[in-house]
Amino acid sequence: MIYVDISAAVHARAGLGRYSEKLAQALIAAQPERFGLFYNRGKDGRFPPSLPTNIPQQSVQWGYKPWRMAVLLGQWGRVGFNRLVPDAELFHSTEHLLLPLRDVPTVLTIHDLIPQLFPAYHKKLNYWYLNLAMPLYCRRADAIVAVSQATRQDIVTHFGTDPAKIHVVHEAPASHFQPVSPARVTQVKQTYALPDRYLVHLSTIEPRKNLNRLLDALKALRSFFPNLSLVLAGGKGWLYDDFFAKIEADGLQDAVKVLGWVPDEDLPGVLAGAALGVQPSLYEGFGLPILEQMASGQVIAASNAGPHPEIGGKAAAYFDPRNVEEMTAVLHRLLANKEEYTHRQQLGLEHAKQFSWVRAAQETIAIYDQLLQK
Repeated sequence: MIYVDISAAVHARAGLGRYSEKLAQALIAAQPERFGLFYNRGKDGRFPPSLPTNIPQQSVQWGYKPWRMAVLLGQWGRVGFNRLVPDAELFHSTEHLLLPLRDVPTVLTIHDLIPQLFPAYHKKLNYWYLNLAMPLYCRRADAIVAVSQATRQDIVTHFGTDPAKIHVVHEAPASHFQPVSPARVTQVKQTYALPDRYLVHLSTIEPRKNLNRLLDALKALRSFFPNLSLVLAGGKGWLYDDFFAKIEADGLQDAVKVLGWVPDEDLPGVLAGAALGVQPSLYEGFGLPILEQMASGQVIAASNAGPHPEIGGKAAAYFDPRNVEEMTAVLHRLLANKEEYTHRQQLGLEHAKQFSWVRAAQETIAIYDQLLQK
């Protein structure tokens, strides 16, 4: 039995949760007889309704922090946790937490190296834990899945990991990200009281998302487009107080609308209803919102940092995330040039089709089979 850890999905942890849910869904659809699910229920976990309940499941019920410490201590002491998955022939950790197992091959997905590259953008306790644990988990894992070539290179550079055991498997947008009708866009805009013309940013609110500079660009753009607003779709992450203080200081209270978490059924309408999508992040491990917006029919202007050019290809327009003038110029061009906008919109729809969870599952199963044949 191959066990896939879906703890992040059980606790709906943003991108990690979506990754573990969609990957598990695709793996089970491909070879249902081979897979079981493992998860930490915690105090308020909820089994994802998209996943079948009639396959083997193993779980624990620990608080998030105690569980992370128990796993780390188990790795340090080489204490096997095999009793938690007694029939496991392979275990895949889909978040940055590798279960210590004896004589069972393990696969670890690494989404990014934010603690190592941007330590100031993490809470101190989380930074301490990940900076201590990640190099160890990388050494102990029999194979590593990196979600992008950029992340793969970061792992090699910062941890000295053997490149041969790192496999790149791209994520994909979920199936509900697709173009919606004008009537549906109108309905969604009315439901959320969205402005007539807005930039949309899809992600959690945290420092590495570079939203302070996006506010500077918005302020400059409003000299040309007075009614232009910014809509943020995504929950609050951490260290976001400076961002909200800047909104007040810049007098942009009426120009910025924070939606928080948006249900899946409404999100494509929010994205499609925008004048332009903007992803100005200083760093990402993958950059899934780029594909989600393209698949919804939205044009993307993104930073040229990390994997963005790898993921967005020729369909997205790029800018230096630390250069507000360049960011503003790219956004202005796309807002004003309808011909370029339409061209990139078609490119984006075609580009997003190249990424699928079926393909991701096939490539991941190949990694499992390679380990099991050793």
